[in-house]
Amino acid sequence: MAPAAAVPSPAPHVAVVAFPFSSHAAVLLSFARALAAAAAPAGATLSFLTTATSVAQLSASAELPGNLRFVEVSDGAPAAEERAPVPRQMEMFMAAAEAGAVKAGLEAARAAAGGARVSCVVGDAFVWPAAEAAAAAGAPWVPVWTAASCALLAHLRTDALREDVGDHAASRADELLISHPGLASYRVRDLPGGVVSGDFNYVINALLHRMGQCLPRAAAAVALNTFPGLDPPDVTAALSETLPSCLPFGPYHLLLPKDDTGTATPADPHGCLAWLDRHPARGVAYVSFGTVASPQPDELRELAAGLEAAGAPFLWSLREDSWPLLPPGFLGRAAAAGSGLVVPWAPQVPVLRHAAVGAFLTHAGWASVLEGVSSGVPMACRPFFGDQRMNARSVAHVWGFGAAFDGAMTRDTVVAAVAALLRGEEGTRMRARAQELQAAVAQAFGPGGECRKNFNKFVEIVCRV
Repeated sequence: MAPAAAVPSPAPHVAVVAFPFSSHAAVLLSFARALAAAAAPAGATLSFLTTATSVAQLSASAELPGNLRFVEVSDGAPAAEERAPVPRQMEMFMAAAEAGAVKAGLEAARAAAGGARVSCVVGDAFVWPAAEAAAAAGAPWVPVWTAASCALLAHLRTDALREDVGDHAASRADELLISHPGLASYRVRDLPGGVVSGDFNYVINALLHRMGQCLPRAAAAVALNTFPGLDPPDVTAALSETLPSCLPFGPYHLLLPKDDTGTATPADPHGCLAWLDRHPARGVAYVSFGTVASPQPDELRELAAGLEAAGAPFLWSLREDSWPLLPPGFLGRAAAAGSGLVVPWAPQVPVLRHAAVGAFLTHAGWASVLEGVSSGVPMACRPFFGDQRMNARSVAHVWGFGAAFDGAMTRDTVVAAVAALLRGEEGTRMRARAQELQAAVAQAFGPGGECRKNFNKFVEIVCRV
């Protein structure tokens, strides 16, 4: 009797669940595109689950590979309701996700894939209801953390931190967290809002608290947005003791093939790179506080006055609605002298990689920190909220390739920061340290590098059927 023919294994179908707010969805889409390319040899298909509004925004800026498709999930908003403020949108989205919207999204992904069951659920760790939806589908949940490892550790230890600090966060603000493994380099004041201070019921704080409780018991593995050697050993050890299969292979934007990153011929509608071409090496201060954080009007004017008084050329990416808040005549003087260029948007990665940029004034958002690290540029950090205080502390005191403003920026502190980074001995030391880390990033993403190995392990995990 002839042997029975082997039944072919089903191809992997990976659902990628996005958190459709701030820059999260764009970061995760870049991640998903890299995953789709790496998983193609296994015959994998990927479904990217996000809201209709998010699909519209993302599809306008990125083409999807053939094995990656968008699948819409409910945003939780009543059809007749006008567009709500972002915190309310988050509340509605998370309530819908917990009530079954992610489960429904997985069913929609299955239908769109011709009935192929979802074999793994990958997603932004913020959307913790995806863990239950994955379990109901008989699939593992593999969350992706997009921020710093130290911030993840703080969220994992929120209950222990609250028990320790209690109601004394203000009086103990400068205490180092030496009794909490992995957090000994950080002060109480550095912790993200909602961990030991602030409104614990505010949507993002409650979301992160629930996430920290869910990850250790439900995750099959966790992707970390860092590279081996960046996090101190105590942080790495504490995460490994708490979570299964922590795989560091960030910055995630470096996962894409070089011909797919868009950095070779970047969109530069305001001529930032051409302007930088006219300046000497390491002579320009680049200023950007991202798309969400923004100094108050008085601080914005102090920053402008400081940049003008510092006497160094500067490139400032600033939303146009903030321009009227700048000192009278500031824009005209900068343009006339050629000493400054203020634009509503700049191609940040190519700008930071430009030889003329010698300093980066930033809010210390994690994406910006990693972009600065991978470009070898020292930073001056002015954190505003969330994990930015921990990131700024890391830059200044853990890694030593930058400095942090102590509170709001003033004219004098901006002058001092620009002078130190561009011309001072301390700036030279910081630049050398930044370049050491830049070399470590390059090695980690080179052939046989640790990030490549870890990403390959991640692909194996999520493609397992």
